[in-house]
Amino acid sequence: MAVPSNPGVPAADAVSDPTTRPVGLRRSLSVWQAVGLSVALMAPSMAANINPQATASSVGRAVPLAFLLSAVGVLLVAYVFVRLCQHFQHAGSVYAFVGATLGARAGVVAGWGLLGTYTFYGVVTSSAAGIFGTAFLQKIDVWPHPPTWGPFVLAFVALALAWLLTVMPAKRGTSVLLTVEGLTVALILVVTVVVLVRLLSGTAPGDRHATLSVFTVPPGTGGSAVFLGAVFGFLSFAGFEAAATLGEEAAHPRRDIPRAILGTAIFGGVYFVVVTAVEVMGFGADQSGVARFTSSPSLLGDLGSTYVGAWVGDVITVGAAVSAFGCCLACVVGGSRLLYALARDTAGRRGIGEVSGNGTPATSAAIIVVAMAAIIGVCVAFFSAKPTDTFAWSGTIGTLMVLVVYVLTTLGAIWLLFVRRLMRVPGWQVIIPLAALAVLGYTLYRNVIPYPASGPARWFPVVGGIWLLVAVLAVLALPGMARRLGARLTADGLAPPEGRPGDPPRLFTQRDTDDADDAGQPAAGGGVAGGGVAASD
Repeated sequence: MAVPSNPGVPAADAVSDPTTRPVGLRRSLSVWQAVGLSVALMAPSMAANINPQATASSVGRAVPLAFLLSAVGVLLVAYVFVRLCQHFQHAGSVYAFVGATLGARAGVVAGWGLLGTYTFYGVVTSSAAGIFGTAFLQKIDVWPHPPTWGPFVLAFVALALAWLLTVMPAKRGTSVLLTVEGLTVALILVVTVVVLVRLLSGTAPGDRHATLSVFTVPPGTGGSAVFLGAVFGFLSFAGFEAAATLGEEAAHPRRDIPRAILGTAIFGGVYFVVVTAVEVMGFGADQSGVARFTSSPSLLGDLGSTYVGAWVGDVITVGAAVSAFGCCLACVVGGSRLLYALARDTAGRRGIGEVSGNGTPATSAAIIVVAMAAIIGVCVAFFSAKPTDTFAWSGTIGTLMVLVVYVLTTLGAIWLLFVRRLMRVPGWQVIIPLAALAVLGYTLYRNVIPYPASGPARWFPVVGGIWLLVAVLAVLALPGMARRLGARLTADGLAPPEGRPGDPPRLFTQRDTDDADDAGQPAAGGGVAGGGVAASD
């Protein structure tokens, strides 16, 4: 039986009317636009300003060492995504990956979990855009006395703009993502270079100097503390896998999406290690310097003001606001693709599972943005939350869910590659996903144990758990939906082995995929993007 020609048409419909080809997601994105989505969602400029401080509380001056260890952990997880993206190209990302390896029910849980992460991270980043934007307007006397709720106004403006850019053709949206984050990162790197030059030349304030001691554990600190510090470094990379949601829109998905994911992970590793090393040295690697480091309201802003000039602090603030908006846009783009894929494979190409005339999932994007705004509204109305509260609360909840998603994805890759051995991969490589599981498991453990007994933190695991439980109950209570999703994955070229319903789908080898590419045909079992829309590799 021929593979259906469009992701929005159930298999039976496609067979009965082979000429029907409704509009689907368009293949128009380059590798750089896929990189743009991953980099924007990872938000390296925001993370470099905030996360190193949490690491310093555990390891002191050895923040760069902890981030180096976390970079290794992220590369282990990136291996899993690269392997899966070489064969699956699907807007549902982990929903398709886990569904094709562990079964449709597990895939729904993974996809729903990542959708929750993107939704809560959208709250985080829109809140940050409001915070930084208000601070800048206040400093230049445009809004000298903003009310407490002032940043929320800019947060809602950011959400509205993110929706508008998302419903445009994705090529434009991802170009904007890459541009805004690239400019901010470039600014940070300029400040980093200036600080490093002054440290090396002996002209740094306070007689501070460059030292490799930042890569050593300070006396009195146990080795396990470095791994605890690496937990916060690992969280800085969250979002590196976002390019996987563009599998149905990349012009060359089997080549470009793995490159985007791996390239983003490598870039993030080098960037965070170098920037954090300069940050710690810039504040001073002694105890007083670490104290200044941990209490700074803006690490790079303070360094810029101290080493370059007072005006740099304002520019860094603007850059942080732009970076936050770019990350918010990436959350809406990634979340809309996930919701679109889940709805399309459940109910077909209508409603949420339908794309607009621009070839983008406009309806699902609107739902994602409304959900983000609703979360902010609930936090304010029922918990009297301030912008800093919505930032911290949603960030923690989203991180807990993404850790679970990464665990499911890694388990699926292990089952596929090394248990069923349905792809030609050297057996020794099982060490990589097993090591990734160790890092993920310990990271999740440290975020839950010891369990917070009081304050808002006690609700974070509950909210994340409820979100995931919704998907678990749905697939258990609606077996027909699971069967439809399994049939949809099968129609997308992910055929179950030996034709047994409910079995994990079989995959062909990389040679099969390459042969299909050479022939200009979709590879059998190779994860035909969008249910049979052949890649133009």
